[in-house]
Amino acid sequence: MHANVDTDERPFVLVWELTRACELTCKHCRADAQSERHPDELTTAEGTALLDEARRFGENQLVVLSGGDPLARDDTVELIEYGADRGLLMTLTPSGTASLTPDRVRAVADAGARRLALSVDGGSQAAHDEFRGEPGSFESTMQAAAAARDAGLPLQINTTVCAETVSQLPAIRDLVADLDAVLWSVFFLVPVGRGAVLDSIDPERAEDVMAWLAEAEAEEEFGIKTTEAPHYRRVALQRERESGAGAVADAIGRRTGITAGDGFAFVSHVGDVFPSGFLPKSAGNVRERSLVDVYRDADLFTDLRDPGALRGKCGACEYRGVCGGSRSRAYATAGDPLASDPLCAYVPEGYDGPLPDDRPAATGD
Repeated sequence: MHANVDTDERPFVLVWELTRACELTCKHCRADAQSERHPDELTTAEGTALLDEARRFGENQLVVLSGGDPLARDDTVELIEYGADRGLLMTLTPSGTASLTPDRVRAVADAGARRLALSVDGGSQAAHDEFRGEPGSFESTMQAAAAARDAGLPLQINTTVCAETVSQLPAIRDLVADLDAVLWSVFFLVPVGRGAVLDSIDPERAEDVMAWLAEAEAEEEFGIKTTEAPHYRRVALQRERESGAGAVADAIGRRTGITAGDGFAFVSHVGDVFPSGFLPKSAGNVRERSLVDVYRDADLFTDLRDPGALRGKCGACEYRGVCGGSRSRAYATAGDPLASDPLCAYVPEGYDGPLPDDRPAATGD
């Protein structure tokens, strides 16, 4: 897949939440994961039908099997193999638990997975385990990362940024490099699920973090992307204009700027189709309607792909076509997926309308 995919026709990233079952009790968990599987999860047969439907988007559709812990299901490796055999780019985001053994990592690789994504939310064992709610999670994650390297399976590291973890970012960056990861995916907290009780960083701190990430991306061999912080693309573009440097894509062609419903779609464990797992507003269910039709034609998705539909300062921003703000955070905080993103500090020049946090308006650069 190439970075110039037509996101009106297909998502760059399709996430399928296989289950919400998970042994961990992470503080930020979007899914509010449970210890047991839901009785109405999509079955194996429904799952293979979903993967056949994903193939209709076109060649090399990227599919992320997520959770909960996707390995809580006993058919996950079978589903990876099924999708890979049909030309889908299958990736997996398992939980860092003792059940994530080297043998299971090898089975995932042998089934045809293109990437393994592991979460690291602390630069030390103590910090990571405290945030993930499970002693030993850090050690299990490091062992799985080593197993992925031994199996020749490219590794991605996911990190959640909130007030509790932001100071850990430099140490996590060093870990990402030490683990030979190909991509560091940095998730900026959206207050949904268990994450609703965590404190976000403020917009000015977020701006500083994104500038630091842009510097890190220029210096490191691994790629860096953000999730639910598309204004990282605006920060990167501002830096590129200043330096004359070009944008860098990661190993599977992805660049920043993908947002909920626009290049991104999410299928829940029971088949509901959301623009993102962080924007739990259903546009249909795969048991009742074609996933392809929902993505291409549902009003929620088409609105999210229209920069002209954005409201507030996001709607007035000159970067709305390449950023657009986090639609998930707008929905979580304002109840409107088209409202302004309260995490963004940038104010378009000449804009004097309302701001999401009621700050006095100031002109942008």
